[in-house]
Amino acid sequence: MTRGSGKSIPPADSRADDLQSAFERFQPELLGSLVCLLGNIEDARDALQESFLKCWRHRGQLARIDNVKAWIFRIVLNTGRDIRGAAWRRKRQSLPEEESMVVSDNESPLERLVVLDEAERIRIAVRALRPEEQEVFLLKQNAELTYEEIAAATAIPIGTVKTRMRMALAKLRGALGGAEP
Repeated sequence: MTRGSGKSIPPADSRADDLQSAFERFQPELLGSLVCLLGNIEDARDALQESFLKCWRHRGQLARIDNVKAWIFRIVLNTGRDIRGAAWRRKRQSLPEEESMVVSDNESPLERLVVLDEAERIRIAVRALRPEEQEVFLLKQNAELTYEEIAAATAIPIGTVKTRMRMALAKLRGALGGAEP
C-alpha cells in the first residue's frame, strides 16, 4: 500500500498483531515483575490487562519505537506503580500469599513452603527498593535488557542506570542475607 510518497505503509492491523504477539511472548516476565511490585497475582493480572490497553491505545507509536520490549516493560512497571500507589492510599490488603502463588503439584509440602517463603522474601525485598531502583532491577532481571537499553528506555544516563542497579543489588543482598536475588 502506498500513499503519494512512494513509501510502503504497513496496515494498521500489522502493528496490532506485533503488539499482541510481543505481549504474549513477554507475559511471564511481565506478570512476574508485577507480582514483585504489587504482592499478589490478582492485582498483577489486573495491572497487566490495564497495561495492554494502554499500549493498545498507543500502538500507532510502534513504528517509532526502537525497542518494543523496553517500551512495554516501562508501561507495565509504571502501571504497576500507579496501582500500588492507589492501593496504598486505600490501605488495601494484599491476598494471603498462599492464594496468590502458583505452585507445582510435583513438590512436597516442605518444598512448597520453602519456595513460597523464599519468593515472599524476594518480593518484600524488591518492594522495599526505591521506585527508580525497582525499575532498573526489574528491567534488567525480568526484561533482560542491557544497561544501554535501560538507559534508552528510561531516558537516563547509563552511569545512573548502573548506579541504581548496584544500589538495588546491595540492598537486596542485605535484605536476603547475601543470597542472590
